Amino acid sequence: MDRIKKLCSYLDKCVTFADVGCDHGYCTSYMLKNNLCSTAQISDISDKCLKKAETLLKEYCQSGRVVSVCCSGLEKIDVNTDQVLIAGMGGEEIVAILKNAFIPKSFVLQPMKNVRTVREFLLKNGAGITCDEVFLSGGKFYFVIKGNCDGNGQAYCDLQLDYGLNLHSKDMQKYLLSELTKKRGYLDRPLSESSREEILLQIKKIEGILDSETLRNI
Repeated sequence: MDRIKKLCSYLDKCVTFADVGCDHGYCTSYMLKNNLCSTAQISDISDKCLKKAETLLKEYCQSGRVVSVCCSGLEKIDVNTDQVLIAGMGGEEIVAILKNAFIPKSFVLQPMKNVRTVREFLLKNGAGITCDEVFLSGGKFYFVIKGNCDGNGQAYCDLQLDYGLNLHSKDMQKYLLSELTKKRGYLDRPLSESSREEILLQIKKIEGILDSETLRNI
C-alpha cells in the first residue's frame, strides 16, 4: 500500500478521473474520499479485477459517481477525461495503450519497466512532461511520469531519456547506486564480448551521472 499512497500523491484535483488497469480501485477511492474528483471511470481488462474495484467502490458505483468498464486500455474511456492514471504495467504495454487510443489531457503513468520507451513515445507525439522521477517504496524503485497532451517542444538529453528529469533527488541517487552495484555484479557472470561491452558502457554512464560535475551541467 505504500506504493499506492505515494502514487496517489502525484494525482491532481480534477472534475473527471479515470483509472486504467484499476486492479483493486485504491487510487480511485483516494480521489473520491478526498474530494479530488467529481466522477470517475474505472477500467480493467480483467473482469475479476474489476469486480474487486467495484466492491471497494460500491457506494460510488451505486450513486453514479463511478462508472465501471471492462475493456482493453483506453478503449472505453472518455477522451475528454480530465486526468488519467495508468499504473503497474510495463512501459511497452502503456505505449501500446496510448498508440491504440489517445494521449490523455492530463496523465500520471507508472511503468514497471522499459521507462525510456514511454518517454520517447510521449516526446515524439507532442506530450508535455511536467514531472518525471523515481521513488523508493518497500525496498523497490518506481518511476512516475506526469504530464499532459499539450507539449512545448520539450527535449530530453540521453541521460534524461534513461533516468528522467530529476537526477538530483535522493531516491534517484539511491536508485543509481543500486543499479551500479547490480551491473557490476553482472560482470562476474559468463558474458559474450558484446554483452560485456554494453554493461561497461552502462556502468560508465551511471558513474558519470553520480559525478557532481555531470549533474551541474544538466
